[in-house]
Amino acid sequence: MTTALPRLPLDGIRVLDLSRVLAGPMCAMALADLGAEVIKVEHPKRGDDTRDWGLRVGKTETAYFNSANRNKESVCLDLDSPEGQSLARDLAAHCDVVVQNFKFGGAEKLGVGYEQIRALKPDIVYCSISGYDRSGPEAARPGYDLVIQGEAGLMAINGDAHLPPLKFGVAAVDLFTGMYSAQAILAALFDRQRTGQGRHIEMALFDCGLMITSYYGLEALLMGRDPPRWGNAHPSIIPYGVFEAQDGPLVIAVGNNAQFERFCRAVIDRPDLADDERFKTNLGRGANRQVLVEQLNAEIGRRPRRELLDRLSRAGIPCGEVLGLLEALNSRRSIEGGLVTEQPHPVAGSTHVLAPPYKFDGQRLPVRNPPPQLGKDTDAVLGRMLGIDGERLKELREKGIV
Repeated sequence: MTTALPRLPLDGIRVLDLSRVLAGPMCAMALADLGAEVIKVEHPKRGDDTRDWGLRVGKTETAYFNSANRNKESVCLDLDSPEGQSLARDLAAHCDVVVQNFKFGGAEKLGVGYEQIRALKPDIVYCSISGYDRSGPEAARPGYDLVIQGEAGLMAINGDAHLPPLKFGVAAVDLFTGMYSAQAILAALFDRQRTGQGRHIEMALFDCGLMITSYYGLEALLMGRDPPRWGNAHPSIIPYGVFEAQDGPLVIAVGNNAQFERFCRAVIDRPDLADDERFKTNLGRGANRQVLVEQLNAEIGRRPRRELLDRLSRAGIPCGEVLGLLEALNSRRSIEGGLVTEQPHPVAGSTHVLAPPYKFDGQRLPVRNPPPQLGKDTDAVLGRMLGIDGERLKELREKGIV
């Protein structure tokens, strides 16, 4: 018996995705995952920049592109041409949301800026994503995740104290900016239901990057200096981090004093550490971090990981293996949770696509469409939304407009 797909929360919402690379596409993909009809506009020849980044899938897709473009349709338009710009405006007039991350002033130059679209669709929810505040002196600076990680202080809080500043393993600023942008769009759509009015949302990578500093940022302001970098250890809870067992790393997260006592007595057989006045409170353990961690490392290092994990679980202490990425993707919890899917592909035969993280009423939201081939949906979308027939499409194609 086939399980019916859940009713998707954004069913009926249409989004024009004029963005490329990661922050904007991630924002639009979040809306697509939640049920919106998302039309991704790309250059007819090169498409999104990320179609040329990383490992190739088929002829026009890569793993990088696929990570941010599931559940979308791809339409190719030459936005450098007046006819292409006109078609983009016509599409926007039939949409509820526009997402763009052109360089400062680029959208206006191409005829798809906020005011230009609002003149056609007064209640449009329009999201502009840029590197820096669009009303500030750096508005025209291009925004790149790696640069923002440096400028926002994120590298300064990542990694070990004895090593140089370290970037995050993924483009964290882009990813967070995409999620923040999607949240803002959802709020604007909700407000539009009450007021009938659209909004112009302006998001900056630097602003979102600074937000990621979170409690580290507030501690830096309180102390008047940078907080120390602790690598895989927690800045204030001990023991809480990655430890090396006899046969591999594991995470041990001792969250309170009662857990610490159980850890000492039932996991590492060291009741003397539990009884030591220096270690009875977390503040005491912090003040005596080095001497305690040396003792813990010795005890953990002489025991197999499986034994430690079993003992920790029985003692009610949060713990887990440190897996390789491929191990995590192929793990039982990932596969049985439906987080990794295999989608048909016209060239590659099939390709892996990560599923949306959202579950509604007990069901994970589906991968309705795999990441699209370049221009796959041009004819269908222009016919469906704008009523353009085959002869006109042929003419546009011969001109290189689509």
